[in-house]
Amino acid sequence: MLEGKAVIGDTDMLESTQQDALNLAAKALDIFDVTEATAIARFIKKEFDSTYGPGWQCIVGTDFGSFVTHCYGSFIHFHIGNLAVLLFRGSAGPEAEAEAEADHVEALETESIK
Repeated sequence: MLEGKAVIGDTDMLESTQQDALNLAAKALDIFDVTEATAIARFIKKEFDSTYGPGWQCIVGTDFGSFVTHCYGSFIHFHIGNLAVLLFRGSAGPEAEAEAEADHVEALETESIK
């Protein structure tokens, strides 16, 4: 694994989901070499698809730009060393966006009760 702490650049995920993303990235870096960006991205994407449902996209690399549309509550961009990770769930349309926002609000309320 790359030494150092993950630095979150931007996110709208719940803290528990953010932590899952960071933990999966660390696990991926234990399994794969840092030069295997595609394998790392595939690993994180598949794990998020199985845990949180389909539609997740993951980009991993040292030099990339992006502009993406995502479902509310499902975006994180962070760095571990010089490796950047962008993880998001694609937006499927207004109905899916409204449903995702309602789920996010419900999760926030549940998390604040704990």
